[in-house]
Amino acid sequence: MICISVTPESRNFAKVDILNAAAQSDLVELCLDRLIKTPDIGDLISGFEIPILVSCRRPEEGGQFKGTDSERIQLLKQAIIAEPAYIELDLETAQQVPRFGKTKRVISYTSLKKPLSQVNEIFDEMAEAKADIIKFTWPTPTLQTAWPLLAAISQKREIPVVGLGLGAAGITFSLLGIKYGSPWIYAALEKGMEAFEGQPTLAELDEVYHHRSISAKTRFVGVAGLGVAERRTIEIFNNASEQLGLDYTCLPLVINDFKQVHKMLGILKIRSLVVCPRMGEFILPLAEHLEESSEQTGYGDLQLNQPDGWHAYDTLRRSAFKSLEATFEGKITSTENVFQRKNILVLGQSGLTKAIVYSLAQQGAVVSVTSDNDRAAQGIARTFDIRYVPFANLYDTLSDVVIQTDPDLKLGHGKSEFNPAYLRENMTVMDLSQLPEETDLIREAKDRGCEVVSVDEIYRKQLNQIFKAIAGQEIPEAVFSNRSEYTR
Repeated sequence: MICISVTPESRNFAKVDILNAAAQSDLVELCLDRLIKTPDIGDLISGFEIPILVSCRRPEEGGQFKGTDSERIQLLKQAIIAEPAYIELDLETAQQVPRFGKTKRVISYTSLKKPLSQVNEIFDEMAEAKADIIKFTWPTPTLQTAWPLLAAISQKREIPVVGLGLGAAGITFSLLGIKYGSPWIYAALEKGMEAFEGQPTLAELDEVYHHRSISAKTRFVGVAGLGVAERRTIEIFNNASEQLGLDYTCLPLVINDFKQVHKMLGILKIRSLVVCPRMGEFILPLAEHLEESSEQTGYGDLQLNQPDGWHAYDTLRRSAFKSLEATFEGKITSTENVFQRKNILVLGQSGLTKAIVYSLAQQGAVVSVTSDNDRAAQGIARTFDIRYVPFANLYDTLSDVVIQTDPDLKLGHGKSEFNPAYLRENMTVMDLSQLPEETDLIREAKDRGCEVVSVDEIYRKQLNQIFKAIAGQEIPEAVFSNRSEYTR
């Protein structure tokens, strides 16, 4: 079930908010925290067929009630007399508000500063407070911090458990909650109405994360990161899976260290992990087996769990290489290596930089590398036996192809910036730094008459490689043009 929280300030608009939420959810939480005047709660919740959950939280529990605690408790006592379907009470308040009528008691425990490591003792106290449902809320900035919360809802208990994760991994927890039997998860009605920062809207859960298709049988595909690019990948994968009748659903993962990650992925039965280019080096140590290019470069953007362990692959290097190669088709003889004698300048210092340099050097291209971090660029040049260009001497260097791989490099005239005046009409430009987005560098290159390698084409090739490796099929072409407002 989906629970949408509404936090009205005016009694006049409270019913409107409930009505709007009721049309799109299974349960509506009416938060009394912000109401300026004491409401007639019976009147507010009457006339709705959908179940209503009433809450009134203190600031230390994430609420906004500004009155005294006695006033808050009195408001909750009035609320329970109106017999909503549920009333939320913290453990301390539950001891002062008796059970009444058919209203079910959601006994909550909130820790805004840090996650809990053990919940069993608190669970027993909440059960003694006559809980019908138990709710835990705490910060979940990473998969590791969400783990105890997930364990709390996934264990078979006599009393159902609802969890609310605050922070980056909150969406991860919500999607896992659906699979593992949480009575409901929380969503905002629309942008600007979030109960806490980062809370997904109902439309986002539908259009990007496909929460309605998640069941106990769903196979999750891990996607490392929570940026716009990662959401775009998730949306494409989920749409493709739905069109092809597959039971794969993407799960965003925030991983900040590797302690017990293998164990967690194993318990969640996640056998594939898609990694954004920026994290290609960081996540690589998770893999036990590396393909040759990843061994040489320290970069990989796809990991698959095989019978002998996790294997890492570099898909972006392949798709970028093929897309760049295609731009030279028809300009050379059939027996000629398209990259031979091409002067190619690579901007960057990351694992992706190394992956691109590795491929080009193998093909006999004349490769140079430069970066605003001269020491890092020198190291790459030594490793792959290519030319190093000091960043200050960049503009004295001739090239046929410019490849940008550094997401932090800015355009401009400063010492650590790339001046687009370097670009000439006869150059070919490829920018991998912000896939799948078109960058300022690409727009400058087009304006200056350069031939530009399509970032969209690179991205499509890469996702098709990944999807085929995981699901054994290619992504339907129409899926790429279906884009929600959350990934634009």
